[in-house]
Order: sequence, then C-alpha cells, then structure tokens
Amino acid sequence: MATQEFDHLLSILSTCNEAQARWLVAKEALGLGRGGLQRMHEITGMSRPTITKGIRELRAGISLPRPDRVRKAGAGRKRLDVADPALTTELKAIMEETTAGDPMTPLRWSTRGTDAIAKLLTERGHAVSADTVGRRLHEMEYSLQTNAKSKEGRQSPDRDAQFRQINRQVADFLGRGDPVLSIDSKKREKVGNFKNGGRSWRAKGNPVQVLSKDFPDLGIGPAIPYGAYDVGRNHGFVNVGMTYETSAFAVESLRRWWRLYGRHYPGAKRLLLCADGGGSNGSRRRTWKTNLQALADELGIEISVCHYPPGASKWNKIEHRMFSYISIHWQGEPLITYETVVNLISSTRTATGLRIKAVLDHNDYPKGIKVTNAEMRALKVVASETLPQWNYTVMPRAIA
Repeated sequence: MATQEFDHLLSILSTCNEAQARWLVAKEALGLGRGGLQRMHEITGMSRPTITKGIRELRAGISLPRPDRVRKAGAGRKRLDVADPALTTELKAIMEETTAGDPMTPLRWSTRGTDAIAKLLTERGHAVSADTVGRRLHEMEYSLQTNAKSKEGRQSPDRDAQFRQINRQVADFLGRGDPVLSIDSKKREKVGNFKNGGRSWRAKGNPVQVLSKDFPDLGIGPAIPYGAYDVGRNHGFVNVGMTYETSAFAVESLRRWWRLYGRHYPGAKRLLLCADGGGSNGSRRRTWKTNLQALADELGIEISVCHYPPGASKWNKIEHRMFSYISIHWQGEPLITYETVVNLISSTRTATGLRIKAVLDHNDYPKGIKVTNAEMRALKVVASETLPQWNYTVMPRAIA
C-alpha cells in the first residue's frame, strides 16, 4: 500500500463510526495477507484486538449495526488509569521500590513481572490486569531487560537493610520539607576537538570534523562533572572541575549548590546526601568527612549521609534521573571547550521537568592531602545505630 493510499485510508477513517472503522481496517488487513494485521495496527493506531474482532465479524458475515446502535465518540469504558488516577501513582510507588537504572540510558527496568505487579495493585485496591500493567509500564518508559553478567562480585549481607535505611531516611527528610541530594561524579571527559560517542542530526554529508587521535595533550584539559540531584524538586546542579576529583572538590560542589538553591529551603537545619560508597565521597575517606565538617560548621546545619552498599552505585538516583540525560543530550557533540561542556549540560531538559544548572570550577584541587588521627577526633560525626559504617551525621560545631 503506497503512502497516498495510506493518507486516503486515514481520511476515510476520520468519517467512519466505530463499527465502520473496525471493518474497513479489518478488510485492508485481510487484503495485505500475512503481516497485514500488524501493518494496519502500525498505520492506523487501532488496537490489534479491535482489528481481530473486525476480521471475525467479516468472516462470519455479520451486518453492520444500525447508526442508533453505535456508541458515540468517547463512549465506552474508560481506561483504568483514567478512571482511577491513583492507579498510576501506586504503580510508580511499587516500581520505585525495585527499580534500577543504567547511567548511560534513561530506560528503567523492574525485577517484578506484570502478573505479580497486577496482583499487588489489586491487593491495594486497584483491580487491574497484567496487560494493563504492561501497557502502563511501556508508557512510563520501562522495558523488559535480560540478565547481564557483572563484575560486582559478592553482595554485602547488609545490602537490603541499607536500601531500607536509605528509603526511610529519604521519606523522613522529604516528608518534613528538608533537602535530599543524590550526589556523584560523572565520567571524566577530555575537552578538545575529540570524537564524542553517539550521533546527532546534521545536513547529509556534513559531519563534524574532529581529530583522528584523542591523545590528552592534543586537548585543553579534563572536565570532571560532579553532580547534585535534588530528589524532591527534580532539579540538578553540576560543578565542572578542571583538575582532580578530590573530596575537597566534591564538598565545594555541595557548597555551590547550597549557595544557588539553599533559598528554596528556608529554615532548613539539615541536609541528606545519598552517595556511592567509594570515590571522592567514599564512606571511608577521611578527607570527605573533614571537608563535610567544615561545610556543616559554615552553614550551621546537620549533614546526614547514606552510602549505597558496594556494587549498588547504579541505584543512585542521580545516575538514571540526571546523568543519563546529559549523556544523551551531548552525544555526537565534540566537547571542544569548557564553555561547550557547561552549556550542553545546562541546556539538558526532559519532559518530566528536569532542569540542570552547570558552572565551571577554576579552583585547583591537589591530591594526596593527609588527615591526622587528631584531626579525625576533632570531628563531630555521629554514627547511626543502623549500619554505622554507611550512615552518619556530621553535626555543626560551635564556632567561638
């Protein structure tokens, strides 16, 4: 069927009632032969069950119903997610409990099957079928994923307990209107006229010309994006460093976030950070805690930290709610200058309302800073009773 015929068919469908449209599409599907049903489904958007019903009716020789027996436009049973708006909210809550994200893609996946989810929703007062759950998950950008081998090794026996602790802490802070930040450092990038993975739309035969080699000395320097994702407001902040990813750099990024966005939390006396267990904000890194102490003293607020257990960094919300979209937004675009990096990050937007602000950090952050035992004893760090190695609060010290 040619494009003109498609257009003609669609124009005819716009004048048909429900039964007439069903029969017309069914007749065209039969005429196309094998694969015709799927083809007409793709062309018209009519559901496969509806087309199948039309095919059965045609083959059975059923007559078209009288005009007065045809439902008016918009009649019929409403979709469950329309008739029951709380269904979608409940489904999102269920998926949030068992959802992980790949930092390089916005797609999300669940460890539960649609049958189990439908049963759970029904138990919570939302009678729904597995098919409806599957359709809603696709609309919410979930997808079925296969197993993949990983290099994470053995899981910590306290893994599940720590996830429950993080969920409790996040719910407590958000419930009281206090800020919750998911923090992490994105992959280090080379700034210069180097090839950047992915593709972008350009005039045919006019690709961006980049260097054939990506040796660091051919570029300007490194770009180290350290991000803070505001879980409650769906806003992000990225501090782009130019030297090294150190704990001092990580805490300076938090300081800059507070100066820009702390006004959204007037009167807040505490801040929750959800962080990976390693890197510049590692749970065992002394410089991380000493710099956090300095920030707590400066701001006069309590800074609580929950670290994700080993091998669980992809569960950190910043990975799949912010960094993934940055990667998609700048794919195929050479990161020629630091201004390019900052502008591409700042212009990242999503349909769900994500907004990101990026700034360039010109400070030098030397490596190899040592913290003495005496300096550690001077800190005011209160460990949690639950898994204290991963959960603690840095209290502000009184400054004379």
